[in-house]
Amino acid sequence: MEASRQRPDANSAATTLSLRLRLTLWYSAVLTFVLFFFGATVYNFLGLTLVNQIDRTIEIAKGEVEKILVVGRLLNTQILLPPRLDEQISGTNTFAQVWRVDGSLAAQSQELENFNVTYSLDEVGLATAQGIGRTVQFKNSRLRVYTYPIYAEQELVGYLQIAAPLHQVETAQNVLLVILVVSGVAAVLLAAVIGWLSASRALRPINAITQTALQISRADDLSRRIAVKNPNDEVGRMSIAFNETLERLERQFNAQRRFLADVSHELRTPLTAIRGNVELMQRMGVADPDSLQDIRSESERMTRLVGDLLVLAQADSGNLPLDRKPLDLDALLLEVCREVQVLAGNVHVSVSEIDQARVIGDRDRLKQVVLNLVTNAIKYTPEGGRVTLGLSQVKNWARLTVTDTGIGIPADELPRIFDRFYRVDKARSRAMGGAGLGLSIAQRIAQMHSGRIEAASEGVNKGTTFALWLPLAPEANKPAVPEAATQPVKRRSLPLLRRQ
Repeated sequence: MEASRQRPDANSAATTLSLRLRLTLWYSAVLTFVLFFFGATVYNFLGLTLVNQIDRTIEIAKGEVEKILVVGRLLNTQILLPPRLDEQISGTNTFAQVWRVDGSLAAQSQELENFNVTYSLDEVGLATAQGIGRTVQFKNSRLRVYTYPIYAEQELVGYLQIAAPLHQVETAQNVLLVILVVSGVAAVLLAAVIGWLSASRALRPINAITQTALQISRADDLSRRIAVKNPNDEVGRMSIAFNETLERLERQFNAQRRFLADVSHELRTPLTAIRGNVELMQRMGVADPDSLQDIRSESERMTRLVGDLLVLAQADSGNLPLDRKPLDLDALLLEVCREVQVLAGNVHVSVSEIDQARVIGDRDRLKQVVLNLVTNAIKYTPEGGRVTLGLSQVKNWARLTVTDTGIGIPADELPRIFDRFYRVDKARSRAMGGAGLGLSIAQRIAQMHSGRIEAASEGVNKGTTFALWLPLAPEANKPAVPEAATQPVKRRSLPLLRRQ
């Protein structure tokens, strides 16, 4: 048992650690990608910038070499220039060599004495006045080489090649690469630590929720709540939602416990009476008529209770059958008023001004609701009191009211009168045969008709008003009437109905 209780803790810690680790890895991966993209961009941009600078240096060297080129149409078509070009381009950090058209070398820088970089036919064909450049490998280093055509009197007489070493570019890029790698690794590690701490702090309220849920589960205590530090952030809203869920569960759990206790009590009372009467008849050896009547009454009471419970169970599960049809609520109200006269006794029951109201619903179930409201009003109204029924249209709603001058309901009891087995005066309700399910059933049926029941009372001995709200039927469901009858509906007053 203890091992099974400890398992949720371990699972919770593992889940929290896993989420924290995933968040940390996500932060680190995103930062690594950003740094890699940024570093690659900077690295390549630096290389391109430095190569462009070298290209401009080559252009400068080209201008210096062109100044000392002396080209003439000699018999052997020689290019006349110094055998070494170093002194002319010494300030540009570049090397040069000149090729004749026949492929022989005319002049060369000292560093390129063993430099065997020739031009290809493609280069010759592509070489223009602006030259064509490429990068070549020479003595474990790279050179930037440009090839330019040389013309004499519009005749191609040779090619000029100018090269510049790229070791400065490579050195700068290598230094930058080291800086980027070191700083990137440090940044990723720092981000991982910060991400871990941030995730731990962000998950702390979630861990508190988990611990609270575990404590509730172990202690079976739904009264515990989670402290909300910031109700405006995501965790705060989640904590509020969790607390509201706990509150709702606590109400449901308490209602279920009360429900089971009340059902047990309600069933125990008639069963005790039935058993007592049976034992009495067994001792007497005769069937006592009064005892048989008590048995019958108590069995009928149990039948009603079980029937009410069945209706509530069907309504809660959505399986309560409803035969929805258009019906006149005013006619239904008058019918109920006539039927309750037998129960009214010395309570005056009247129907005040009513409107014609057509709704869509199950006639029997809606009649059950109205009967429950009216009989409930009669039951809690003393002799000589009044129960007044009314019906009106409020926008798209029909409002049926049952007002009595009875014992009233305290203000603090009003929110609970629709709870199952709840009774304001428990002793009096039980003596009257009520189980506290009538209003619960009526409210549930009203809700299944997209309506509701409201209750209002000014206090004890000041009467109560119940209002049943139901949506009016669409115009298409109203029966056709003669043109003379299409005038606005007028309210009508009905005479006082009372039991003689």
